[in-house]
Amino acid sequence: MSLLLGAFTMGLILSLLALGVFISFRIFAFPDITAEGSITLGAAVSAILLVQGWSPASATIVGFVAGAASGALTGILHTKFKINGLLSGILVMTALYSINLHVMGKSNVPLLSQKTLVTEAENLGPKFLGTATNLKLLGWEMNIKDTAVLVTSLVLITLVGWLMYAFFRTNVGTAMRATGDNPQMIRALGVSVDAMIILGLAISNGLIALSGALLAQYQGFADVQMGIGMVVWGLASVIIGEALVGPGHLGLTIVGAVMGSILFRLLVAIALRWGLNPNDLKLITAGFVFVALILPGILAKIKKPKLNHVGA
Repeated sequence: MSLLLGAFTMGLILSLLALGVFISFRIFAFPDITAEGSITLGAAVSAILLVQGWSPASATIVGFVAGAASGALTGILHTKFKINGLLSGILVMTALYSINLHVMGKSNVPLLSQKTLVTEAENLGPKFLGTATNLKLLGWEMNIKDTAVLVTSLVLITLVGWLMYAFFRTNVGTAMRATGDNPQMIRALGVSVDAMIILGLAISNGLIALSGALLAQYQGFADVQMGIGMVVWGLASVIIGEALVGPGHLGLTIVGAVMGSILFRLLVAIALRWGLNPNDLKLITAGFVFVALILPGILAKIKKPKLNHVGA
């Protein structure tokens, strides 16, 4: 049961990564590779501030702001200097590797002895749940601390998802979505397309950095290599989420991205439980993404002959 709780918690934390990737890849159709650097930046900034005695909440917020700054920089390179979007992300991601090393001062910062949001949730768990021992639910015995962290993560992700939904229904959020759909139209209406792209990438990478900050506190360390392959992870979560809820409604798409992240993490946990070599994890991840990308097309081809037959 501990493995299941851990997979759910990790999936919730990484759903922030999925939501960030959703903004850049789906709303703007922008191939933003900055994510691999910004998730590590969020982890590095929050970790070093925690070591220096900052409160967990403050350190996490600063990690979010640092990620938002990196996303804004990618947007500026693309819009103001007319650099290809993919190359802009690669440039910032490459620079962030050195920046992350300078921030941490070394390649790895342990947090096992530091007060974090996770330790605060673990301490609050027995108070709110009324027991310091294991909790039994539907016949399952669950560790009280793991359960508290899971519930805290669920509350936080629910809040972030609601704020994201509310934002994209405001005038600015609607203009941002319209920018991704039809930049010529939104420019004719007097809205700055460049400003929308910069703001959108800032929010996207801010969420990704927030995911990194929470991930570092959950795992108990920040590592300069932790961002490798995270773009693929986020994209896989978005694609799986769309397969679960379908495209269209904004609220369902946000929920789908969270569900996709959780399901994807569960699949990885099951594969590891069945004896998968951890060295093959990235290979298996790429395989999952490949299947998720081609499956909708295959299903559409299967349904098409049936529809034609009915019409005849």
